[in-house]
Amino acid sequence: MTRIPYRFKYNNTSFAHYWSQGVGKELLNQLGYVPDLTIAEKFIPLLYQWDRPGDQVVIDLFEQVGFSIGNACLFDYIDQNPLTDNQKTVFDNFFRHIDTNPDWLDRKKLQVGAELSRRPGLTSLIVLRDYCLMGGYESAAINKPLIYTGALKKGAAKRLTETVEFWVQIVKESALETPNMGFKHVLSTRMVHSFARVNILAKTDWDSGKWGVPLNSWDMLATNLGFSLVFLVGLRRMGIQPSEEEIAGLFHLWKYVGYLLGIPLEIIPENENEAIEALFYWTMTQREGDEDTVALATALKDEPIHAHYPKQLLMRQMMREVHLYYNRYLLGDYSCDQLGLPSTTIGRLAVINIWKTKKQEKRMGEIGFREKMIIEGATEQENVRLIYQDFNRQ
Repeated sequence: MTRIPYRFKYNNTSFAHYWSQGVGKELLNQLGYVPDLTIAEKFIPLLYQWDRPGDQVVIDLFEQVGFSIGNACLFDYIDQNPLTDNQKTVFDNFFRHIDTNPDWLDRKKLQVGAELSRRPGLTSLIVLRDYCLMGGYESAAINKPLIYTGALKKGAAKRLTETVEFWVQIVKESALETPNMGFKHVLSTRMVHSFARVNILAKTDWDSGKWGVPLNSWDMLATNLGFSLVFLVGLRRMGIQPSEEEIAGLFHLWKYVGYLLGIPLEIIPENENEAIEALFYWTMTQREGDEDTVALATALKDEPIHAHYPKQLLMRQMMREVHLYYNRYLLGDYSCDQLGLPSTTIGRLAVINIWKTKKQEKRMGEIGFREKMIIEGATEQENVRLIYQDFNRQ
């Protein structure tokens, strides 16, 4: 009989509000029914399921040479550069579990999904930061590995830099072709997860009976939904109106990325309706946030102040206010209050970008305009990636 961990609870107050009075109400209307919450119990075993092949790489190699050297070996293997017999054997065994070009993969859909991610430019990154990432802190359980690995002490800027690097690299043109950098970043991120899990279990007082296994399959699915469904909802809130082809492409993109990250293929949603149902089951069985929730949200809120860009403190303070406005606009007052995020007046300047985004979206039917926005959006995102990389080195 599967253990039911402390973290598993029906009808969390915060997320119940999301589905009854927040954006989730619209999603359920779109779905056409309210999923049967008792079905969620069948997902409890996923809290004790994890990426064993990835962990084996960490145990056999990364733990001996350190993460940086281990990651360099991974990249060398993908590039078919020479490795020691032991290193090659470790990765040979790992890649036996991965079909990098499965029968179900549609490269055209990957391209369209990545194009949708690029064409909103800065708006995509705003949605990721102020909606997907900040909103994810509302669950206490999924964030516990961050606390145990010291992410809070390292600062929000570092995690934001890593997230931007990962996301921008994998949505570039042909990024997921082997051996391109996006493909490498997905596998490197998988190693990060395994390295964290192995060390949390070996070196801390982590309670799996309370939280499940760190970075388990159920929580990895939730992260995947954050980049697919939640991202899509955020884009719509900002005025982006994706086509059906773009939506199908986005879910296919994250099906493939999720598969490469080690998420069981059978639980990754194929389309928006499946994703809505999966998000309902995950969110509605989460406990309310705790002091770590507020601490992580506060750190992300104050990240612009501690960053090195812009150089003027006043401008960094203004950026914080603008992000706070987006938090309220995207997450809603109830969630922001749960996260301990203040309201803002100055930050209302953000409406200019929302207005601009909606105005541009009306031109998507013009010949060549979508292609133009994809190119410009990619340039904006790459510039932000480089800025984060630069100030994270300071």
